[in-house]
Amino acid sequence: MTPQTRTRLRHWLLLVGRLALGALFLFAAYGKLRPVDSAPFTLASLKITPNSLDVSMMMFAMQIDSYQMLPSWGVMALSHTLPWLELAIGLFLVSGLLLRWVSLLTTLLLTVFFAVLVHSYLAGMQINCGCFGPGAEKLTGSRLLLEVLFLAVALAVTIGAFFEARARRLARVTVPSAGPPETAPAD
Repeated sequence: MTPQTRTRLRHWLLLVGRLALGALFLFAAYGKLRPVDSAPFTLASLKITPNSLDVSMMMFAMQIDSYQMLPSWGVMALSHTLPWLELAIGLFLVSGLLLRWVSLLTTLLLTVFFAVLVHSYLAGMQINCGCFGPGAEKLTGSRLLLEVLFLAVALAVTIGAFFEARARRLARVTVPSAGPPETAPAD
């Protein structure tokens, strides 16, 4: 494989990975912010009003509280900030802006999510995951495997984003050569 082919492949894999993660985070935010009583992916599910937002946030707060890890003020703070953070992360991933830092934040956030899910699973909690809003996403072993996949993609995107930035930086910095390249002495 030539270096140009490798570079193109790395670029395309990074693009696919960041778009997939971006879509995942946008879908997670949508699931938490959409009106609870609306059918998914309809015009009614896109009409967010202050009333419907309050109900959605309270439903999400109940799912966060089912993990029994935070005090009530922490549950409320998280239920009101996490969907918006997921929306912002999704938009930044899809756009590619600040990719190194957003992908690093994504990896850290997914690591925390995974740790919380593993802790709850090992504690034998029979709860809904809540990852994509209110629904019947039971916390199971297969759910944990899916989270490992999400985390692996996030880690790959983060590593790829840092490699891409380094490659661009190195391409900009060209060292003029004073003469023909030296060859290594034969042993």
